[in-house]
Amino acid sequence: MKFSYKIIHTCAQSGARVGELTTPHGKILTPVFMPVGTRATVKSLSPEEIKKSGAQIILSNTYHLHLRPGEELIKKAGGLHKFMAWNKPILTDSGGFQVFSLAKLRKITKDGVSFNSHIDGKLMQFTPESAIDIQNALGADIIMAFDVCSKAGVTKVEAEDAMRITAEWLKRCYDHHKNERQMLFPIVQGNMFDDLRRESLAISKEYAECGIAIGGLSVGEEKETMYHILDVMQSELPENMPHYLMGVGSPDCLVEGVLRGIDMFDCVLPTRTARNGTAFTSHGKVNIRNLKYREDFSRLDENCDCYCCRNFSKSYLRHLVLSDEILGGRMLSLHNITYLANLMSRIRAAIMEDRFLDFAEEFRRSDEYVS
Repeated sequence: MKFSYKIIHTCAQSGARVGELTTPHGKILTPVFMPVGTRATVKSLSPEEIKKSGAQIILSNTYHLHLRPGEELIKKAGGLHKFMAWNKPILTDSGGFQVFSLAKLRKITKDGVSFNSHIDGKLMQFTPESAIDIQNALGADIIMAFDVCSKAGVTKVEAEDAMRITAEWLKRCYDHHKNERQMLFPIVQGNMFDDLRRESLAISKEYAECGIAIGGLSVGEEKETMYHILDVMQSELPENMPHYLMGVGSPDCLVEGVLRGIDMFDCVLPTRTARNGTAFTSHGKVNIRNLKYREDFSRLDENCDCYCCRNFSKSYLRHLVLSDEILGGRMLSLHNITYLANLMSRIRAAIMEDRFLDFAEEFRRSDEYVS
């Protein structure tokens, strides 16, 4: 077995669990946050820095890598792991979300999606089969089914159409995928409608062998709405595999997600906000651009042991960011992914000690909870 998942401990207080997901490139302790390396790199950070942050797995994007440099070149290089010098697990999303969020002109049919590239306007097409072929060539450990992501606020008819096309495409992805060194995760859709979510989950479970993903959340809805949808699905999620909530990464959502049965998360938020001068800390969010940090020579977070916090003051980081120096965004990015890796470690410890409900309540009352 190249893939397996075992539950190490279930919290008696909350029902949250610590698990171990085995892949061809190593084991992953869950709950886990995955930094996003969209174009085969976590922006500005080296693989060695990412490893030292505590990250166990990273995510790369099928759509972007297909456009540039192309999956065939990456395959010739020996696959994503060798191409980017990352010897730990990698997950690739299917490109579905990018097709629907970036492509200005697109047409969705039951066969697939035709769209114009956001780079040069070239007309392109993705099908369930081509999305699998691209991911097979990229060589990630975990790959995703091609899906239709509907935005918040659509009608139920629109949401149901997207969900049913996603279900049809899932079967085609499953039938087309033949690489036993890659695990295919189905994606649950259904927008913000309880019955559609339950139906999509029931369909997806038929194809889930070692993991299941929840898509179409954090797409513009209120957080309480997202939590409600997770509550609706929680009791029906398969117990013997990890549950992956796509595109979610603020500290408050990580804690609330684990409470609702989620084991895996990813998001560009920690590195994107870092490049804009914002850091997650044990005292809440810090906008390093603020004038009050001009003469603040204390470390960014005294509870963090990353390279940034060990070496640089808020004053110096503010200077770097305001001067548009690359080092500023680099160091805040390194800190933010280290902070989230540490948060997930604290969550796992609380679960192992049967006190995760207490941990969550304390976290909600802390400055860290502010997203």
